[in-house]
Amino acid sequence: MEALIGSVGMSNVLSEGKKQQVIALGKLGWPLRRIEQATGVRRETAGAYLRAAGIGLRPPGAWGKRAPAKPAIGVTTDPGPSKPATEVTPDFVGPFSEKQGSPRDPRSPSSCERYRELIEQGLARGRNGKAIWQDLVSDQGFAGSYQTVKRFVRKLRRL
Repeated sequence: MEALIGSVGMSNVLSEGKKQQVIALGKLGWPLRRIEQATGVRRETAGAYLRAAGIGLRPPGAWGKRAPAKPAIGVTTDPGPSKPATEVTPDFVGPFSEKQGSPRDPRSPSSCERYRELIEQGLARGRNGKAIWQDLVSDQGFAGSYQTVKRFVRKLRRL
């Protein structure tokens, strides 16, 4: 009983260090749940301190929605003046392959192209893209993804 009586007059106030930690994490845009995990301060308490500091919180029921973009802080790490656009140096200074068929080449033939006839037969029989992909994997050893077959089927249907 004495322990209860002694705590009646005490209020729940965060230490200055913990308060500054919560506010700093809030300024970084951390969600209340993450602040709670990192600091041990309950979400409700952290939210109250952030509101008092004028830091906006995501309204309840708006989870998953992105907060508005924050303005950039005026810190730069560029030691010298910027180069004119005519002097831009690429990050990668190595030989580029002109080989057709590389993954980034939009002109590369689909890995489904060699199975075109089987895919067209499947479509003629009323099979959908998923079933055709499963047939290719199990019967032909096709290593491509379902998305590859799906894109190829869309392309065939447009022709």
